[in-house]
Amino acid sequence: MRIGIVCYPTFGGSGVVATELGKELAIKGHKVHFITYSQPARLDIFNENLFYHEVYIPTYPLFQYPPYELALASKMVDIVQFEKLDVLHVHYAIPHASAAFMAKQILRTKGINIPVITTLHGTDITLVGKDASFEPVVTFSINQSDGVTAVSDSLRAETYDYFQIEKDIAVIPNFINLDKFRRQKKEHFRMAISPNDEKLLVHTSNFRSVKRVEDVIRIFAEVRKNMPSKLLLVGDGPERPKMEKLCRELQIYNDVRFLGKLDAVEEVLSIADLFLMPSEKESFGLAALEAMACEVPVISSNAGGIPELNIDGVTGFTSPVGNVAEMVQNALTILDDANLPRFKANALARAKDFNIDKIVPQYEEFYQKIIDEQLALL
Repeated sequence: MRIGIVCYPTFGGSGVVATELGKELAIKGHKVHFITYSQPARLDIFNENLFYHEVYIPTYPLFQYPPYELALASKMVDIVQFEKLDVLHVHYAIPHASAAFMAKQILRTKGINIPVITTLHGTDITLVGKDASFEPVVTFSINQSDGVTAVSDSLRAETYDYFQIEKDIAVIPNFINLDKFRRQKKEHFRMAISPNDEKLLVHTSNFRSVKRVEDVIRIFAEVRKNMPSKLLLVGDGPERPKMEKLCRELQIYNDVRFLGKLDAVEEVLSIADLFLMPSEKESFGLAALEAMACEVPVISSNAGGIPELNIDGVTGFTSPVGNVAEMVQNALTILDDANLPRFKANALARAKDFNIDKIVPQYEEFYQKIIDEQLALL
């Protein structure tokens, strides 16, 4: 197949999933064309079947904001025509689904009918999409898509609850590449961080309020009172200065490392004992899956799709959002040396259910189904 993928090129979950999906499809022999405003962060391999097309956004004094959606739609029209694409797969509803609809209508005037598949990832539905400024466009764009997928049952249900959706939404979960995300031998790194064999807790996020990083720090502060431990924080964002101040106030700053944005997060996860994800909202919990693939059990909230991944009492524990006290007790249970090996093994076993070689065929089958349905209508 000749597949066009439209995504955000950032380290966010939707961009990561879209890029890893495209890379795997290319390895399997499909021609994959990425269409976005800069090269995706994870598009880090050379493959004869991978192509990147930059969306150039012209700036004029007339426009207060550059018209990205229009430039994107025009680029999609160009690439579909020139590369003779079989399907367009857009990740994240805003503005990709609406731009794809515009491109599809333009292409129809040229005698080309391109199927459009929209994958919903989370905040495009649970946060941004609910805004009254965007809701009518989001609803329309989803309903005009030829195929729609969501990354969890929870996100699928929430989409139906908040929008007047007439299309069937298929659930294809996020996935992990177990060749990349696996526990590596990094004893020297662990010794540098944890010279006295302190337990290592890890959190990765974009440090937005929805991630509840304050809960992460308060959980760690209580765990630290009960056993020697260190906390590694991967990522950056608007909440970081506030979190640094909180660590000083709690007098735990010397045991907390702010590592910033890292490309090789699997190296940090390889030395961790426990992953913390107390988020207020998570459509799936890709960061938790990456941790589990590195044999790290998870303490999480029960928000959104997290319970579909983190099995309570098996791969870790889930608790109501904001219940720091319960999360602390659950963390201490996992970190007990008598329990930790079992939770680590269970975490890896669960991650294997989401290995990329099990999920990508589901996308291939979905592509072919939508293509065949469109052909039948001609």
